[in-house]
Amino acid sequence: MKKKHHYLSLFLTFFRIGILGYGGGPSFIPLVYLEVVNNKKWISDDEFNDVLAIGNTLPGPISTKMAGYIGWKLAGLLGIMITVSALVLPTALAVVFLLTSMAALHDLSWVQGMRKSIPPVIGVMLGIIIYQFMNQSLKEMGWFKSSAIFWGALLLMVSFDIHPGLIIILIILGALLWPVYKDNSEVQGN
Repeated sequence: MKKKHHYLSLFLTFFRIGILGYGGGPSFIPLVYLEVVNNKKWISDDEFNDVLAIGNTLPGPISTKMAGYIGWKLAGLLGIMITVSALVLPTALAVVFLLTSMAALHDLSWVQGMRKSIPPVIGVMLGIIIYQFMNQSLKEMGWFKSSAIFWGALLLMVSFDIHPGLIIILIILGALLWPVYKDNSEVQGN
């Protein structure tokens, strides 16, 4: 993927994501998945999940972090510049255009209807990606572990107002420490 003629493919892919990703970071996630995992096969499901999990623990918009990682993986530093620029360019152009024309159009009923119809579509897109993540989790970890992590994370976020990034860090630490604990318990049990 490091050849020059692929730079255009990187740019066009992330430009298209930038055009279609309306509503903030979460709306970009299914689009990035569709393009880079399903259509282009630039990264695997597992790598996408890892990038998403780590990206959510870092500050800033998830879409630019994902674009930056994929650009780096496929084309190095120039790849980062291409993917992040392509992702941000449609929004920058749209902001300039919309801010200049929105004052004249905001009272029109079709503009208000369009604005109100977008959140449900984003909700469906996020629901699909959650469903895909849960299916993969069930295949890899089984029903019990997947459910325990899901419900435990939900409880920590809703009841104790713990940031999702901290929960992801705790899960990563648990996954790293589990083999050590397991080995020690087997040694002590023998």
